[in-house]
Amino acid sequence: MLDAEMLRQRLLEALPGSEVELRDTTGTGDHFEARIVSPAFAGRTMVEQHQLVYAPLQAWLKTGELHALALKTYSPEQWKKLGPR
Repeated sequence: MLDAEMLRQRLLEALPGSEVELRDTTGTGDHFEARIVSPAFAGRTMVEQHQLVYAPLQAWLKTGELHALALKTYSPEQWKKLGPR
């Protein structure tokens, strides 16, 4: 079973300088929701941003340990435009 911190650490290693928030949506350790703000996303399409997130998680996706991951990805500029939350 995965936990949010395991995914968070893997994503921070792959996307240094990012802000990563994860939530286990079912409590079963295989369905998560993520909000990621990363400088690596600047100038990239949403599909490219999501590919950057999924790449370091491929092993878990292939084994089924990670079944679902809902993503909200933003560059720092995109996040800043959304304003305070």
